[in-house]
Amino acid sequence: MKIVIIEDEIRIREGLSRLLKKLDVKYEIAGEAENGETGLALIQQVRPELIITDIKMPVMDGLEMLRRVQEQGIKAKTIVLSAYSEFEYARGAMRMGVKEYLLKPIVLGDITDALHRIEEEMQLEKELSRDMFGSAEQVFGGILSGTLETDDMMEERLQEHFGMKRGTRYQGICVYLGRNYEKSKAAARKELEQLLAQRRGIEYLFVELDRDAALIILVYHDPNVRELERWVQYWLLTSHSRKLRGAVGFICDLALAELKSGIGTLMSHMEWNISLGDDVMICYPKITKLQTSPCIYPLNTENQMRLAICAGQKEKVKSCMEAFYQYFSGGKVYSPGEIKECYVRFFWALMNTGKEVGMLAYEKLEQQKLLEQIMSAKTAGELAAVGEFLMGQFTGGEEEITHLTVKRAQSMIQEFYQSGITLEEIASKLNITPEYLGTRFHQEVGVNFSTYMRNFRITKAKELLIGTSLKLYEIAEKVGYSDAKYFSRVFKETTGQLPADYRKTHK
Repeated sequence: MKIVIIEDEIRIREGLSRLLKKLDVKYEIAGEAENGETGLALIQQVRPELIITDIKMPVMDGLEMLRRVQEQGIKAKTIVLSAYSEFEYARGAMRMGVKEYLLKPIVLGDITDALHRIEEEMQLEKELSRDMFGSAEQVFGGILSGTLETDDMMEERLQEHFGMKRGTRYQGICVYLGRNYEKSKAAARKELEQLLAQRRGIEYLFVELDRDAALIILVYHDPNVRELERWVQYWLLTSHSRKLRGAVGFICDLALAELKSGIGTLMSHMEWNISLGDDVMICYPKITKLQTSPCIYPLNTENQMRLAICAGQKEKVKSCMEAFYQYFSGGKVYSPGEIKECYVRFFWALMNTGKEVGMLAYEKLEQQKLLEQIMSAKTAGELAAVGEFLMGQFTGGEEEITHLTVKRAQSMIQEFYQSGITLEEIASKLNITPEYLGTRFHQEVGVNFSTYMRNFRITKAKELLIGTSLKLYEIAEKVGYSDAKYFSRVFKETTGQLPADYRKTHK
């Protein structure tokens, strides 16, 4: 496989080149470039099978370079490199049909998996190309995947093999099944065929887009094509059974050469289902004229969720999650991209807080896959599924969470006792109220916070009195007392001896 790498950071560029050469001898690095402009020239020269490119680069960014590559008809698979801070760039890449993107820093397993998926797709495309007229579904699957050219010869063959006249206009219906695709695909297709059988004179074919988890119906003849959109809206969204629940889209009047880009554009707009709900069909280009409201992040809900996690109130965390989901269905229409950004922020707050209280195995979470699931989601249910997964990663019940919160407070005392850390400061770091921490601390430890802090300091002072030759004022400072006389008084009240006498007795 001939590969080019376009990346402005030389360390990443050279590291990728060395890694690919080690992974498989068939990976040929045909060239490297440091920005989109030189990258475009390199691609035009070597015609690679795979482009690995960063998005944000000087002179010309990766998206502009890929757009020009597409305009020039250069066919190559693409892996995009991105970072969370470049969320909008990654979304732009997805709209251009890029299906593989990796978050920096690059993980070996992620790039290996991406390369394997691309190789499998290329192999499938070769098989389709060898037997391009096995069935109409195979042919149009090849057209939609970009492996078959839609030239004059293709139109002649479509007419010869399937009776589709030159100049036929196509109407596209998309039924996005998402995470239920594999288990419900067959049943959904059967029911769709039953529904389409009720429309007289219609001629159509199915294309299963496995990578997009969608069924595409291409209608190439309908006696009353002007009413088709309304009919689809009624039958698929009003009368269909639960088997077909998912996002439904419609695009009309496509020429053969426009099928790939048209269906791709419709698929990219299916995420509007997140904003509009299952009962609204996504019609392109009508959807582009939709007016949206500014989406303000529900920070108060996030704060309540954080407090609930720290307090071990799982039911409260769940109610905060529900409140977050409902926030986006309050009658206003928000951009799906902005909604996804809110979900990323909220779920990352959930993970970070769970990590802080020790109730979430943060390092075991595959954050790139979680981000990919959010970015590629086309229904609110898919976004909620990420939240359900994260909630399932929390361990222990309310008592265990409370226990760990107190443990963290004790750890902070041990770390910061020399500076005299207060109950209020610890509570602030744990995102809980001082009153709650003080109550739980007394219940768990058996003494109040101030007594525990005093005893801990005196214990440390005893160690220094016996184990060192430090002077009393130096020991006082090391255990958090600026006044040596006050330290001596507290020490005697606690042990019954002055520090000097304690040292004589035990040393």
